[in-house]
Amino acid sequence: MSSATPAPARDRMPFGALLVLSMIGFTAITTELLPSGLLPQMSAGLNVSEPVAGYLTAGYAAVIVATVIPAAMLLSRIPRHILLVALVLTFAVSNALVGLVSDFGAALAARLVGGIAHGLLWTAMAPFVARIVPAHKVGKAMAIVFSGNSLGLAIGAPLGTALGGLIGWRASFLLLAGTGVVLAGLALWLLPAVRRRQDAPRPSLRKAIGQPGVKPVAIAWPLMLMAHFALLTFIAPFLREAGLPDYSITLSLTILGFSGLVGIWIAGITVDKRPRRSLLITTAVIAAVFLLLPLGGATVPGALVLMAVWGAGFGAIGIYNQSAILRAGEEYREAANGLTVLTIQLGITVGALYGAAALTTAGPLLVPVAAAVPVAVALVIVVTGRRHAYPPGPEEPGYVKAEPKAADVGVPA
Repeated sequence: MSSATPAPARDRMPFGALLVLSMIGFTAITTELLPSGLLPQMSAGLNVSEPVAGYLTAGYAAVIVATVIPAAMLLSRIPRHILLVALVLTFAVSNALVGLVSDFGAALAARLVGGIAHGLLWTAMAPFVARIVPAHKVGKAMAIVFSGNSLGLAIGAPLGTALGGLIGWRASFLLLAGTGVVLAGLALWLLPAVRRRQDAPRPSLRKAIGQPGVKPVAIAWPLMLMAHFALLTFIAPFLREAGLPDYSITLSLTILGFSGLVGIWIAGITVDKRPRRSLLITTAVIAAVFLLLPLGGATVPGALVLMAVWGAGFGAIGIYNQSAILRAGEEYREAANGLTVLTIQLGITVGALYGAAALTTAGPLLVPVAAAVPVAVALVIVVTGRRHAYPPGPEEPGYVKAEPKAADVGVPA
């Protein structure tokens, strides 16, 4: 599927729409992570044990993996701006129900509905952004939109957790639901109206996978996230084993979140002009940071510097890979993007298991070294994917300007 705004609108950046999408991303990430911070209160309020309450987070992620591609195919004919508004309202309903119900089963069902909306949101959002901005500014637009993710990780979930301690966990979810309603209204007002061309190709996962650059990106990107979450999940045991004080754990997570914003800003400047070189450098630097952490992370200043570089690199790789999958998917970009949503969730899940295995077999200090391995594999994929997956940009040697596809031109809704 493909759609876009009329030509005049594509001559300028729709900053209002981009900021709304960024706030929607912030709300989505906060929605996903909030139960993790409020687990003790939620388990008590719903009369279940903490391990059982953990299914509110695990089930949310699992339903994304199970439903993202079929749901995206099923709803492919709905105009994207209408779908995005509906998804934000679904988040609001899901959060409101979690905040109101007294039965754990009902709360879990509400979370599963939110998880379905979450997967669809990330499938639809990036292709929508690519179609409402000038082609040479897609990277900058992605940086604006996906800054909401880093803000959600840095302050969204911690702020929600703090509010839960002040006003109660139910009020936190209800506040998040109210925010969703407001954002849905802003989205309805500010998002450009676009719809599918009548002669555009039908969405096809099979044809998306058949595009020569899609499979390398759909493998390399999750490998990078696998490495990130392998270490992030067990950052506390690593820092304690390194002899650092407990306050360094919270400080490190905060630095990771805010440095991610710096990485997104850098990626926004470079992704449209030098995407290949930038991603190669970023991936290599992340691998080097992981290898250096067991030694350089033995002091608080050393650990925080390395954490800042790691966070900036992690923020940047999302923008570079998001741009790469949209380019590689061509007229099947939305199905290709849906595929990466699925593989990314798998990468995150496997990352936590991989980190646990490294922790058990090699010890906390060597978890970063283990995390460097999938990053190195991803780097090899980027290096070998020069032609289709990770081609040079306009300011890099070997750049070949792509011919615009007919399906990339949309019509007003």
